[in-house]
Amino acid sequence: MVNFARVCGSITAAALNKLAEEKSIDMLKVELSSLLLETPPDPKMGDVGIPLFGFAKTFRMGPPQIASETLRIIKSDFAKEAAEAGEFIAVGPYINVRLNKGAVSAAVLQTVFEQKDSYGALNDEGKPRCAGQKVMIEFSSPNTNKPLHLGHLRNDAIGESISRILRFQGADVFKTNIINDRGVHICKSMLAYKKLHTAEAYAASGQTGKADDTPESCGVKSDRFVGDCYVEFNDYAKAHPEAETEAQEMLVQWEKGEESVRELWKRMNDWAIAGIKQTYARTGVSFDKLFFESDTYLKGREEILRGLEQGIFYKDAEGAVWVDLAEINLDKKVLLRKDGTTVYITQDIGLAINRHAEWAFDKLIYVVASEQIYHFKVLFYIMKKLGYDWYTKLFHLAYGMVNLPEGKMKSREGTVVDADDLLNSLRDDALKEITAKGREEAVGNPEEVAEKVALAAVHYFLLQVSPLKDMIFNPKESLSFNGNTGPYLQYMGARICSVLAKAEKEGLKSVYEMSTEDFEKACALLGHEAEWDLVKLIASFPRVLEKSAENLDSALIAGYVYDIAKAFSKFYHDCPIVSAGDCALVAARLALTRAVLTVLKNALHLIMVPFLEVM
Repeated sequence: MVNFARVCGSITAAALNKLAEEKSIDMLKVELSSLLLETPPDPKMGDVGIPLFGFAKTFRMGPPQIASETLRIIKSDFAKEAAEAGEFIAVGPYINVRLNKGAVSAAVLQTVFEQKDSYGALNDEGKPRCAGQKVMIEFSSPNTNKPLHLGHLRNDAIGESISRILRFQGADVFKTNIINDRGVHICKSMLAYKKLHTAEAYAASGQTGKADDTPESCGVKSDRFVGDCYVEFNDYAKAHPEAETEAQEMLVQWEKGEESVRELWKRMNDWAIAGIKQTYARTGVSFDKLFFESDTYLKGREEILRGLEQGIFYKDAEGAVWVDLAEINLDKKVLLRKDGTTVYITQDIGLAINRHAEWAFDKLIYVVASEQIYHFKVLFYIMKKLGYDWYTKLFHLAYGMVNLPEGKMKSREGTVVDADDLLNSLRDDALKEITAKGREEAVGNPEEVAEKVALAAVHYFLLQVSPLKDMIFNPKESLSFNGNTGPYLQYMGARICSVLAKAEKEGLKSVYEMSTEDFEKACALLGHEAEWDLVKLIASFPRVLEKSAENLDSALIAGYVYDIAKAFSKFYHDCPIVSAGDCALVAARLALTRAVLTVLKNALHLIMVPFLEVM
């Protein structure tokens, strides 16, 4: 597609160079890249604005005078090129352009029609924008002592969405997940199970003949069952203070490979992971490879010992190994305890090295809460000191906390909102709404549609806020079918499908079935303000995706898709589509509607909002 803003910039740059010749300023060579291409605050001022403040010193003229002189040259020397792009005007220190609406509309609609599902992913040369980039992204990182909760939903949404955004634009994306399946918190769930849910425990309390409890026997989802054990440990430990010590001893036994402990550990981990995988499948989250802490926690030790030999790290009087962080204005950090055991950051060191050796990434993105900013500053510094020049390719995508209106959630107290419970509640409420409106037959499968509405509510609400910000998740607000919500976007998609279905039923044609000449004439009819707003929004979609990939921020797409949904609503209200009367105008508006549908589908997929043809 012709980038009309860049065309305007090129014409302006050429005129500025001509002005420099007139003024005998030999040293000046204005390139397109040196110009800012802005959108004027008032549409009446034009569609493209090019500020000229930066040239005042060179030309020794006031910016308004430069704009006036540049416009004179554009009209005299570049009249033909300018006329094709639009109307150039001088507005104070700016060269503004009122674009040629017909030409822009035709170019935008033709490009969307040709690129279809890939629209937005290509650069000005028609190639995938992120092609050639190898990006590894780590996200989710659940513990196997509890099910996924609301915080995981935000992490997963960010990680999966960013992966889709990069992959859509041509990057080679490798999604990974480190499962935290060892540690004393895991042993607490195990100990609670052993003390409260085994045949041995029941027999000790006088309940003979009872078998070990399982998720199936208790009718509970397997990860939830394990999570319940973790909550039960907290209550058990209040009555049995020795439980904390027993959990620590169980971890020691696990590290020594004690058979019965390992068997119980595997049994409960399998339960937890099976349930977590079900939630991943439900929410549309997937991974290319799973890593397990139990396989990697010892990795990195040899790297620390190598660094110790090289004088990068030091050992204290008790035998612990430390790194001095004064160079990055921090204190110090232990890397190996005095007994030689590793700490969490040691695992991350070894894991990063192995990952790069296995899949030489151009960038490794860690999607981890902002609470761990310190951890990653230290990790990246250590990788630098160890001599791995690819440490510059490591990036921490931090995100803020997500809580409920009631306050902060705590796992051990059982106040965490499980992901499945939240989705179930939203799905049930959506189903009630469908039933209340008598739409069961119209939507086809009410339960399936309600599930997709629930996913839209959660994912959009979580992604509409930039990652680093803390947020309050309000379930009721997220499910609203009006306003800035996922269900509202689904509703607009269904409305567009309804319009196009009606047009097809009536045998109406779009401009894509016309000759090139008639196509351009029809597109020139799209002069209404609501139509022009839509055309400009559609044309801006590639730039939105580019910025979203650069900033690793899905909120840019979420905000954009809400804007285009609102713009289509205004267009739908102000501009009759099927009943426009004039065949050419009907065809042009149908093409515009189809283009909006393409953009909406592409954008919603990137932010994990299921598209619905009927609601």
